[in-house]
Amino acid sequence: MTQARFLLLALLFANACSHAQAPSAPTGLSALGYEQHIELTWQANTEPNLSGYKIYRSTNSGASFDFLKQVGKEPIAVDWTGDEGQNLSRQYKIAAVAGAAESGFSNEGSATTHPMSDEELLEMTQRATFRYFWDYAHPVSGLARERSNGNANIVTTGGSGFGIMAIIVGAERGWVTRDQALDRMIQIASFLQFADRFHGAFPHWMNGTNGNVIPFSQYDDGGDLVETAFMMQGLLAAREYFDQNTPLESALRDVITGLWEEVEWDWYRKNNSSVLYWHWSPNHAWQMNFALRGFYEAQIVYILAAASPTHPVPASLYQTGWTSSNYANNSIHFGHKIYCGPFGGGPMFFAHYSYLGFDPRGYKDAFCNYFVRNRNHALIQQAYSIANPKQHNGYSANCWGLTSCDGPNGYAAHDIYPSNDDGTIAPTAALASFPYVPQESYAALRHFYRVQGERLWGPYGFYDAFNLEQNWFSNAYLAIDQGPIVAMIENQRSGLLWQLFMQTPEIAPALQAIGFQTDNSPVEEAFMEKNSFDVLLFPNPLPANGGVLNLEFSILEKQKLSAQIVDIEGKTLQILFKDKAFAAGIFQEKFQLQNLPRGMFFVEVKNEKGSRWMRKLVAE
Repeated sequence: MTQARFLLLALLFANACSHAQAPSAPTGLSALGYEQHIELTWQANTEPNLSGYKIYRSTNSGASFDFLKQVGKEPIAVDWTGDEGQNLSRQYKIAAVAGAAESGFSNEGSATTHPMSDEELLEMTQRATFRYFWDYAHPVSGLARERSNGNANIVTTGGSGFGIMAIIVGAERGWVTRDQALDRMIQIASFLQFADRFHGAFPHWMNGTNGNVIPFSQYDDGGDLVETAFMMQGLLAAREYFDQNTPLESALRDVITGLWEEVEWDWYRKNNSSVLYWHWSPNHAWQMNFALRGFYEAQIVYILAAASPTHPVPASLYQTGWTSSNYANNSIHFGHKIYCGPFGGGPMFFAHYSYLGFDPRGYKDAFCNYFVRNRNHALIQQAYSIANPKQHNGYSANCWGLTSCDGPNGYAAHDIYPSNDDGTIAPTAALASFPYVPQESYAALRHFYRVQGERLWGPYGFYDAFNLEQNWFSNAYLAIDQGPIVAMIENQRSGLLWQLFMQTPEIAPALQAIGFQTDNSPVEEAFMEKNSFDVLLFPNPLPANGGVLNLEFSILEKQKLSAQIVDIEGKTLQILFKDKAFAAGIFQEKFQLQNLPRGMFFVEVKNEKGSRWMRKLVAE
């Protein structure tokens, strides 16, 4: 190319850029002041070539405005004020950007920061998190996008069920009008009618534009019964909430009932077996072969499957399937019994997903009251963060919560099992535990907002996770982590979603058929004192004249312990160990007992400060 031709093309390009049409000035700018930040929202521009918005700020009562930052296409921005002091007054204008062209200024918005009470912090967190499901919903389907940093057309079934509950909360609290929420629900329900379903069950992922299944993994390209249960939990709550005798609300209820009645829960028994299966695919049949047994997030599946008015499963499947294998867990960690589930209770979401609608208060099955179980799960996790056996940076009574979330090395499950704890904390773990442990969750909320601050807070509330040890903070949101925050905080504040779901006519008879009983006993209190310890011993009874005794220690702070076997008169029969140093954490020790005759004995454990633990041991 000749130099003259190159210069001519450059001049033509520059001239075209200089004459590019600037986007229109944004409208409807509103500023709202909180304690540590100011939130800006405005009406989104509609230009197809929009690339973002520039934020301009004044700190001198509007006398002059300086460029603050540029944000993306979403009509929301956060100005973090942090520790600059309270009662800061600031003014803002914004401009839309399309390529090199910039619009004129919007109207001016002004706000002032102010100290906030715990209740105000709660409202702020709920409302900001709700916007993930309202402002960031897929524009065609209205369903929840899987995550904020992924394929924008992937919507998630379970996360959308959680999002429906967030929409109910938004309408009830006045963040949107009831009519706006109704319109969104009609959009969602209408889309679901024509989306891919597999014997009535939705897939894990769908395309939010056309409803076609998007495979979650190689063989997971069909129905997902667990994700469908989370969706139905939300839809049934919405059917109860939109109860007015108007054409639109009546039509919405009819559509939801149709979707509910078309789920073939009985098909997912896999040839009438005694357990439900998670997946089925028309291409791979039962290749995934995941039987729903043992305690984790899927308890709601068996409740809904027994409650189905059209395709129910026998209520006995709760016993022959769900609770039939590796269910009971009598371990005590840091003074709190877990009752069922894996070591330490597992990731914290096990105590959340099935209980956004199902109210575990006042009920128990053959194993436990699940409100007590979930409360203890949260207390164990907080106590673990206090003990901090792996010495992770930042763990404390105020900074706790291990669950499945993003992390420095990708998405992973985190809990107190040693190999599962890499120092990653997820706000959803503590914040979705509000109904169980409000005091401990408030402590976490204050810490996340006031201490971690700008690195953890964004336009849709708290980002997914952080790891102080690796100086890593997520900049993403996940629907399955955001949804429980809104729903469970609401259950703590008003019990709204618990009330709506539990008044669904099909639920009470299903719980009774499964074997749930009314339980009005008080919630257990089992706190360990600081610097103390707790011990679980098993098996008990133990074989006489030989046998292995297992002791599991939960230790809040490092200390020396001594343990021995004594008879009913207090005479020492066998010293297990003396003045053994233990770090904080959970430990198991095994002891071969010698010459222990049949009868009743006691295991005694003491520390150097005189605290004593004693339990009966039977040899037979």
